[in-house]
Amino acid sequence: MAQEKYVAYVGTYTHENSVGIHIYDVDVTKGYMTERKVVPINNPSDLVVSKNRKFLYSIADEGVEAFKVLKDGDLEPINEQWIGGMRGCYVEVDDENRYLFVGGHHDGRVTMMHLNEDGSIGDIADGIFHKGMGRSIAQRNFIPHVDCVKLTPDQKFLCAVDNGLDQVKIYRVDYEYGKLELVDIIRGPLESAPRMIRFSRDGRFAYILYELLNQVEVYSYKIVDDMPVFEKIQTITTMGPKDDDVCAASGMEVSKSGKYLYVSNSGVNSVICYAIDPKEGTLSVTFQTRVCSDFPKMLAIFPDEKHYLTLNNASNDIAFYAVDYEKKYSIWEGKPIKVDKPNCIYILKLEA
Repeated sequence: MAQEKYVAYVGTYTHENSVGIHIYDVDVTKGYMTERKVVPINNPSDLVVSKNRKFLYSIADEGVEAFKVLKDGDLEPINEQWIGGMRGCYVEVDDENRYLFVGGHHDGRVTMMHLNEDGSIGDIADGIFHKGMGRSIAQRNFIPHVDCVKLTPDQKFLCAVDNGLDQVKIYRVDYEYGKLELVDIIRGPLESAPRMIRFSRDGRFAYILYELLNQVEVYSYKIVDDMPVFEKIQTITTMGPKDDDVCAASGMEVSKSGKYLYVSNSGVNSVICYAIDPKEGTLSVTFQTRVCSDFPKMLAIFPDEKHYLTLNNASNDIAFYAVDYEKKYSIWEGKPIKVDKPNCIYILKLEA
């Protein structure tokens, strides 16, 4: 039986020495990656691959850019489009590749873009600027900042995580007419700075990461009378008992099996792994590890879940760790890969 092949795409900030999206060949067994090439694009700070694995969409200074994913995982540029506002920071695509959704940190905008059958990005379908004022501890957080846009697993609603307003706005997606309609708001604690949202693999639970409180809130999720219903069932810290207040929760991902949720913390530079209760959706700590690099902004879990990596924005590298779930620890393994300002990653299984 042929071994499954994977490729990883790492988006970077290109204002220093990086020039775009770094493509890596992934060795799942060893929990390591080898760089193959770099595809030039300005500041690809977030990227996503379509469910059919044919297209990759990336943030760019010019707006958003589409690429065709070739059989070996290489990328072939298709087109780019302006998003109608300042540069975005997060991209999401629906399962049928009908629309691209963009979150804007700088202008607090949610943008919905048409996608064409050939994977190219079309015109703007809808755009909404968030309004209001949030916490006032820093001028940059005084206004709306949409840091994450994520579709619910049923594809009916778009969750727009607003880091500045301490809210997650829930929009109904009208795929026929290309419109977004605000139908609900999850209001986080004051000065909590929600950073991102993830869902359990069975779609029954949602996890919201708070950057300033260093917490994960767990919500049950269901649809009642065609409306989204989120009910909070747990709040859990991302910090260890000896961690100080110089901490900012930064990255969060659910493992492929759905058994674990990982969170990275900058400041204290740590990763915490929670076991997910399959019935209740609640979290319990499996292990916490101080990482060897600085500012683990994001992380990724290898498909076999025996390793994970951190993208370290301040030390300019990617570091790798082996996991022992029974003994409840992880350990640094292998030499870190140097890359300037890594910001996001997508690990893709290639077609046989």
